[in-house]
Amino acid sequence: MSMSGSVSPERHVVVLVYPDIMAMDVCGPMEAFAMANALAGRGLYRLSVAAVTIDPIRTSLGFCIVPNYALRDLEGPIDTLLVAGGYGHVAALRDPALTGWLREAAPRARRHGSICTGAFPLAASGLLDGKRATTHWALALSFAQSFPATTLEIDSIFVRDGQTYTSAGITAGIDLALALIEEDHGRTFALRVARSLVVFLKRPGGQSQFSTHLQAQFSSVPAIRKAQEWALAHLSEDLSAKAFAAHVGMSERNFRRMFVDELRETPREYVERIRLDEARRQIEDTDLPAQTVAKRCGFGTVHSLRRAFVRQLGVTPQWYRAQFQKNDVAGKSA
Repeated sequence: MSMSGSVSPERHVVVLVYPDIMAMDVCGPMEAFAMANALAGRGLYRLSVAAVTIDPIRTSLGFCIVPNYALRDLEGPIDTLLVAGGYGHVAALRDPALTGWLREAAPRARRHGSICTGAFPLAASGLLDGKRATTHWALALSFAQSFPATTLEIDSIFVRDGQTYTSAGITAGIDLALALIEEDHGRTFALRVARSLVVFLKRPGGQSQFSTHLQAQFSSVPAIRKAQEWALAHLSEDLSAKAFAAHVGMSERNFRRMFVDELRETPREYVERIRLDEARRQIEDTDLPAQTVAKRCGFGTVHSLRRAFVRQLGVTPQWYRAQFQKNDVAGKSA
């Protein structure tokens, strides 16, 4: 869709809430859609909050949200239906009025999904059966045990499977909203929204649609965690096992053994992975020359960067950037 072309009707975005909802899960994504409206100078999105009743809904911050609609009173087509997360997700997934409505209404929306633990009531409604999904890392084991018919991808910021979108914890709802805005109105406009919100369109160190190095993946072993955090902040420096060991005050041999035992990959494999994530982000989000990207991310030369791309992704950096540029043009002219 072109922001300067013909005017399209606003898309109705509905966020489903329930008692003990996480305030950020509701307000974060809604602010992204609201910013899109403000930047466009018109209503790209109509925003609504819905619940089983219109009684005030208690949030994690103590204040209440008053829904626009009771579920039974929602009329007209819903473009995007999102289930927010919160401490009340267990009670919500056991509420037949909520899960029954979801089961009927979600497939009729153009797309539907969840934020954080909103994946639990979504899954309880049967909407994630046979699909890939994600949720907050701390609830991963509980989710996997409760909903074995769903393939959990806990290392992702968000996951799209057909018309179903699920996102990780709390602020990942903003990542998801930005991705939906990009899907609707193109990458350039979504980047404007992200900049206005002072957030990344795609987070450093990872991609919203690819594996991401979340804090949850950091080791609980202090020395290994310290090495991981140092590596992410110093990608262009020496990140050999010897340098790691010196940084955390261990022998290289002991560090290597502990690292592999804890993370199930070698220090070299880990370093290439995080460097590639950042290089991929810079190639997507900037016009920096490949040589600059290679140096910033620790590959040193374009040749080394290219080898890592081909080995891990099966494509060259040039091809990867061309695909995103092509998608930007499509987004502007669609």
